[in-house]
Amino acid sequence: MKHDPWLVQRGERKPGAQAQDLWEKTVDDHENSFSELFIDEQDSIRSALSLIDRLGIDRAFVADRRRMLKGCVAREHVHRALLDGCALYESVTSLVQPVVTTARATDGRAEVLDLMRALRIRELPIVDGHGRLVGIHVEDQIIGPVKRDNWAVIMAGGKGTRLGSLTRDTPKPMLPIAGRPILERLVLHLVGSGITKIFLSVNYLAEKIEKHFGDGGRFGCSIEYLREETDRPLGTGGSLRLLNDLGYRPQAPLLVMNGDLVTAFSVSHLLQFHQAHKNVVTIAASEYQHQVPFGVLHTDDGRLSRIVEKPTHSCLVNAGIYAIDPELLTEIPANVLYPITELFSACLRRGKRIGVWQLDDGWQDIGRPDELAKARGEH
Repeated sequence: MKHDPWLVQRGERKPGAQAQDLWEKTVDDHENSFSELFIDEQDSIRSALSLIDRLGIDRAFVADRRRMLKGCVAREHVHRALLDGCALYESVTSLVQPVVTTARATDGRAEVLDLMRALRIRELPIVDGHGRLVGIHVEDQIIGPVKRDNWAVIMAGGKGTRLGSLTRDTPKPMLPIAGRPILERLVLHLVGSGITKIFLSVNYLAEKIEKHFGDGGRFGCSIEYLREETDRPLGTGGSLRLLNDLGYRPQAPLLVMNGDLVTAFSVSHLLQFHQAHKNVVTIAASEYQHQVPFGVLHTDDGRLSRIVEKPTHSCLVNAGIYAIDPELLTEIPANVLYPITELFSACLRRGKRIGVWQLDDGWQDIGRPDELAKARGEH
C-alpha cells in the first residue's frame, strides 16, 4: 500500500542530554499526531487492522495515553482470531504480544535496517529515553510526525584517484563500509533526519550510482540526479548551480555535503544553528589534531626557554557539510568549474554572514587508502 509517510526527526546518534531534550521537544510539539501511530489495549480488532493497513506494517503497536509502549498485535494473530470466531468489535487485549526489540531515537537508520534484516522483521518501534513510542522504522520509510522542507545535495561525481585501483571500476562514494556503500549510509542518515528530497551530483561511473539508488523509493525518499558532462567537471559549486538551471527552486536552506564522508552529524542541530544565526552559509567544521613528532624548542632572544616534547596542535577544518540559503544559487556561474569555497569567499567579500558549526559527533573523510582502512576498522 502506497501512502505519504511522515518522517521522524532523529536526534544525534551519540546519546546526550542536549540531543534527548531536542528530541523530546519535537515529540511534545506534535503530540496529537502520535495518536495515529498506535492503538490502546482496549481498542477493537477492527482498529488494529485499520492501523496495520493504513501504515503498511505487519504489527500494530500498543501504547497507553502517555505513549508508553506496551506491546504489539501482529496481523497474522488477528487473522487467526477472526478465523477462530472473534468479532471485529472485540478488544485486542488477548492478542497483545511483548515487543522484544526497540530502537532508540538516537540510533542510525543504517544500523537499524541491519538489525531488522537480522531479526527478519519489517518494522521496529522507536522509543525515547522514557520508553515512549515516538516513531516506527519500516523497511522503506520512517513513520512519525516530522518531515523537513529542506532538500539535500550530495556531491558524488569525483574519481577518487588517490584510492588507486579501488576506484577503477567503482565510484568512490560507492565503496563499502561495514557492508553498505558510503553514499547509501549518507542517504539513510538524511532520510532518518527527515529529509525526503535528495539530489545526487554524479559524473564518474554515474550509471553505477543511478542503478543502485534509482528514484530513491526503496530508501524512503525521492532521489534525482544532477549530471555533469563526463569531460567537463563543474566542481562542488558548479554542479550545485545545475539545480537552478534545471528549474528546481528550493524554498528552504539546502543541505550540501560531499559523498565520501563517514559521519553521523546532527542534521537538526546544523539547520537550527544556521537559521538561529541568520547565516547565508553555515560550514560544518571538525576538530583536527596534529602531533608534532619531535621535541619543540621555544626560544627567547636566541636562548632556550623550554622544550615541549611532541606537542599536539588542533584546529577546525572544513568537514564538507554545508547549509546554504537557496538565493545563493544564482550567484554561481553557469557551466564552469567552480569550487564551492569560491562562493563562500565571494560572500565574505560582500560582507555576508557565514557561520561555523562544530560537529559534535564522529566524522571521517575517505580520500586515501589509509582513511578507508581506518573507517573499515582494519587498523
